[in-house]
Amino acid sequence: MARVPHGQIVTKAFPVLSASRTPDIDLSDYRLRIYGSVGNELSFSWEQLMAMPMSKKVVDIHCVTRWSRLGDTWEGISLKYLLGMAKPNGQFLMLRSSYVSYSANVPMEYVNDDSMVAFRFNGKPLEKEHGGPVRAFIPALYFWKSTKWLDGIEVMDEDKPGFWEKRGYNMRGDYNKEERYWKGLNFVNKLMFFGQKDDDKENKK
Repeated sequence: MARVPHGQIVTKAFPVLSASRTPDIDLSDYRLRIYGSVGNELSFSWEQLMAMPMSKKVVDIHCVTRWSRLGDTWEGISLKYLLGMAKPNGQFLMLRSSYVSYSANVPMEYVNDDSMVAFRFNGKPLEKEHGGPVRAFIPALYFWKSTKWLDGIEVMDEDKPGFWEKRGYNMRGDYNKEERYWKGLNFVNKLMFFGQKDDDKENKK
């Protein structure tokens, strides 16, 4: 399989793409929740997360807007490790940011050894424009699935759309299959989805 998926262009830039403002997160109040269809609901402070074993991976990323970056170093806590503590029952995740009412659904099968809750990028703390201080990192899927400003991991028994999926992005987002948007979606459809009400606000802390 080609390292650069079909339709992607390699760049050294790291574009900032966001549907919302960039929040300022107070780490003294920060909590990461893992909840839903789990045997053990969890909530971690920033200090508790920083005391956990850290993972470092050199990984490529691919954005649905057709840019790719190759060979960046990402550091954080293995998502498999965190989920193992929570004892998940469901086969789907909703990765949430209550700071901006943003979410992305991820099938558990795409949570691999490179997936993490990420804090550092190329040896430096992750900049807030790129989701810092903490974002999800699911490099097996298009990069929109790697939710910025992560503070909630919901385990679900059934799949359901997140923020962009409600607006026409593909439910799975596998870049090797070019799963970018809903099949047959056109510009008029996308405009209609931008006007719909979100239910993510009810998940705010």
